[in-house]
Amino acid sequence: MTRRTGFTTSILHADRSAPIEHGSLHKPLHLSVAYGYRDARDLAAVFQGKGQGYAYGRQGNPTTAALEEKVTRMEDGIATACFATGMAAIGAIMLALLRKGDHVVSSAFLFGNTNSMFNTLSALGSNVSFVDATDVRAVEAALEPTTRLVFVETIANPRTQVADLKRIGELCAKRGVVYIVDNTMTSPYLFRPKAVNASLVVNALTKYIGGHGNALGGSVTDTGLFDWTRYPNIHDTYKRPKSPLWRLTQIRKKGLRDWGATLTAEQAHHLAVGAETLALRMERACGNARALAEALSAHPRIRTVYYPGLPSHPQHALARELFSDFGALLSFELDPRFDCFDFLNRLQSVVLSSNLGDKRTLAIPVAHTIYREMGPERGASMGIVDSLIRISVGIEDRDDLLADFAQALA
Repeated sequence: MTRRTGFTTSILHADRSAPIEHGSLHKPLHLSVAYGYRDARDLAAVFQGKGQGYAYGRQGNPTTAALEEKVTRMEDGIATACFATGMAAIGAIMLALLRKGDHVVSSAFLFGNTNSMFNTLSALGSNVSFVDATDVRAVEAALEPTTRLVFVETIANPRTQVADLKRIGELCAKRGVVYIVDNTMTSPYLFRPKAVNASLVVNALTKYIGGHGNALGGSVTDTGLFDWTRYPNIHDTYKRPKSPLWRLTQIRKKGLRDWGATLTAEQAHHLAVGAETLALRMERACGNARALAEALSAHPRIRTVYYPGLPSHPQHALARELFSDFGALLSFELDPRFDCFDFLNRLQSVVLSSNLGDKRTLAIPVAHTIYREMGPERGASMGIVDSLIRISVGIEDRDDLLADFAQALA
């Protein structure tokens, strides 16, 4: 294609931008662990990063590379590395980028497993400060001379707080700090973190990008905006003439090769095919989420609804400024006089599950499940109460979805 194409067109035809075996429309599954070369010099060149090719299956394969190209296009980045899960992607960044004594500033409103991982980082000698990322002043106040990273999510799970993304990006650019944005809750269709000066973008591919609940995966995309020659923790081994790729090379070597969180070819194929319908699914799911949030907010048995698309949401104006839509995740507090388990058990078409971003609508009692490990004190600081229910809205027929919640609340 000779002209710049739209979001979905670009993803649909990404595999065909380079020749594919036998004219296949999808990059085939490459299941080999090892790759052979006729010339030993070519093999050495691949290992040294001087030649194109694949060294060993733990570091990637052609099927995963095709998915990485799709994600890079979606995020308008310069390169992407894929991992077995979203958590592996975040962990690889921290492992490759941080050293003992380094400092991280993170949003306090985090996915539970990310919160747990940051606690592990603290125990290993990299200090983490948790702040209210809806206000850039809180981030600025937490910065220290040893701060290397600022980490935020676009929309928090499950209370849907929206980070002050643009102003945090301006702050990080001014201070020369790496800015990492987890784009999972919005997806690249609703928001591109590059627009707010993100250095690295994380996506849990398992969620909206894959969208079908049939494959785990995660990715890190370099936007090309950060000058890695200014970053002190790049190993001399990975300093090549193309400095924008220093960081991603180090993530691949230290985070992927050394720790082995490899995305398999089969999983990469599922995620790549799922990504092709991202825009269609997000438009439908976001519309369903808005309608459900409005219906729930008017129901007498619902105490509070958390959804950025509602004018009552504290960051509604900010979300309108940043995103093309408000996402498909919402949560609500049931009136405590009613048992949340009884309510959930009355739902008929909604699936009781811990995942999100599936094409099906999923529900879970947050405090009793995914946030239980962090304890009541940390949970209370994040607004996690016993009656809080998280809903990942899918693409069902809207009338059926609304009717299911209405009968369960009746």
